[in-house]
This record gives sequence, structure tokens and C-alpha cells, in this order.
Amino acid sequence: MLARMTSEPEQQTEPAGVPDGFGRLWTPHRMAYIQGENKPIGSSAGEGCPFCAAPGKSDEDGLIVKRGEHVFVVLNLYPYNGGHVMVVPYRHVADYTELTAEETAELAESTKQAMTALRAVSGAHGFNIGMNQGSAAGAGIAAHLHQHIVPRWGGDTNFMPVVGHTRVLPELLGDTRKMLAAAWPQGA
Repeated sequence: MLARMTSEPEQQTEPAGVPDGFGRLWTPHRMAYIQGENKPIGSSAGEGCPFCAAPGKSDEDGLIVKRGEHVFVVLNLYPYNGGHVMVVPYRHVADYTELTAEETAELAESTKQAMTALRAVSGAHGFNIGMNQGSAAGAGIAAHLHQHIVPRWGGDTNFMPVVGHTRVLPELLGDTRKMLAAAWPQGA
């Protein structure tokens, strides 16, 4: 329905919280990220790093999809899209150049396996894959290297993230973790 247009501003007659015809999608969980929840308090491994803490938890509690010898795959607590995972070395290093040859190889192979599992469970049409190296490059947790794998679908970027700055996720992270773990390539 189009509103009547006038040159004078309309007075708000309804008190806050009264339905006004606009649909709202509340995402209060994002406020935790904005306020820095789960961010390390320092740059060393023992200073609150969530990537160092996750392997000490159960797969379900840590949202770990797959554990390898040198790296693990974990769901992002603040995903850009449903199924957003990260490949993380167990070793607390900040820069890609600090990885050993074995860590680099397993990170690459785990990325391929994550893509395979995500295609199997979600029918992803494409992926954004990458690392932000350092705070200046946008790394939220710069002290512990991690590679993002974000599944994408045709038309998945609509007005919600672009204009509304809101992500709409169709399922709980625990459910996503179960499906990806079950679809992980065998023998990997």
C-alpha cells in the first residue's frame, strides 16, 4: 500500500511497539558479535581464543564438523550464509606463511571436502572462499588463522543483507553441523 505523500512530516501517533504495518525481523544474536563477544582478549593462544578453545569441547558444543590431524572444520557462530564454515589449524598462528607444509595441505584438502559436503546437503551453487590476514584486512580474530567457506546460491543476496543489514538463516547451527558431519566425504 502506498502512503499519501505530503510536504509536511507526519506526526507519529502510535506509541513505540504498536504494530505499524512494517514487518520486522529481529536478530538480537548479532549484537553479541557487534559488542565483541567471543573475541580474544590478547594475541596469544591462552588469551580467550575461541579457535583454541573449540577443540577441547565436544563436536556438538564446539560446532565442529570435522577434525583432522592438523586442522578442524567449524561452523561460524556469526555466519554470512547458512552453512558458513571455517577451516582452522589447531596451532595458534596468525599468518598463512606460518603454516607448515602439512598444515597447508590439510587446510586445502579440508576446504575441498567442505565444499563437497555443503553441495551434498544444501545444493550450493557457488562459494566464497578466503582468509582475512590481519585486523586491517578485516580479520575478526586476527591472531588465529582461519579460512572461510561460504556457500552461495543464485539470488541469495537480496535486500535483507544489503539494505537491512540482516542475515536470514533457515536452521539452527547445531542442525547444520549434524547434516554436514553426516555428509562429509568418507575416508576423509
